[in-house]
Amino acid sequence: MYWEDLTGDQFPEAIKQAESVCLLPLSCIERHGHHLPLGTDMFIGRELCRRTTTLEPAVIFPDFIFTQILEARHVPGTIGIEPELTIRLLENTCREIARNGLKKIVIVNAHGGNDHLIHYFAQIQLASRRDYVVYIPQPAYLADGSSTASQWETVIDGHAGERETSMILAIRPDLVMPECLPTDGEGMPRERLKPLRDQETDVGIWWYADHPTHYCGDGRLASVQKGEAWFADRSRALAKTIRTIKEDKDAKRLQDEFFEKVG
Repeated sequence: MYWEDLTGDQFPEAIKQAESVCLLPLSCIERHGHHLPLGTDMFIGRELCRRTTTLEPAVIFPDFIFTQILEARHVPGTIGIEPELTIRLLENTCREIARNGLKKIVIVNAHGGNDHLIHYFAQIQLASRRDYVVYIPQPAYLADGSSTASQWETVIDGHAGERETSMILAIRPDLVMPECLPTDGEGMPRERLKPLRDQETDVGIWWYADHPTHYCGDGRLASVQKGEAWFADRSRALAKTIRTIKEDKDAKRLQDEFFEKVG
């Protein structure tokens, strides 16, 4: 059930069907190599939520694209907003979702650059009392499901490569331009910070150092079949998680108990 498709009269019944669960798809607008659209993450997140809700009902919030993507501000088309505003928008969005009666908010992250952001966001839920719970499903969005891990043929893949290209081929083949795929190894890491990376030392410029054109992997081995298999696997896994969230009564109880002690 897409939030924006419902009428105001239909909304209360949608809450009941969803058992108060709302999926909040997080993505961004950024370059995806030469061959995929700027909205790749948005399309993938939306489609995963759509397929998941055919298995387990939930309300799907409209695409939330204003997330962490500062590392792509040097390439055309990127929408990168101030960090403080990202957090404020996400907090306000969750409050509005809950005010409308959906008290279990499930963040479905479709952008790898949000990994640290979403876990920090989960922790700052403890900054003040609230009448809802934010859930962040694991394993991470881009992890392979058990039934599809063996299908991938490339070793290095992380952005507009075999996986993401397969996903977009499965849902928006009209937006894929395979003729633009490079053949010169552009998607391989440049390793300009290799000594630091070998010591597992993080710096903000690491992605630019390895992938300045925002391409990681080799999209030439992508296929519709691989994308369909991935969506089927991940939607089943997410639906299982949502069923568990619907049954959960402890997170909110413990959250309330915590704030009683905080005072």
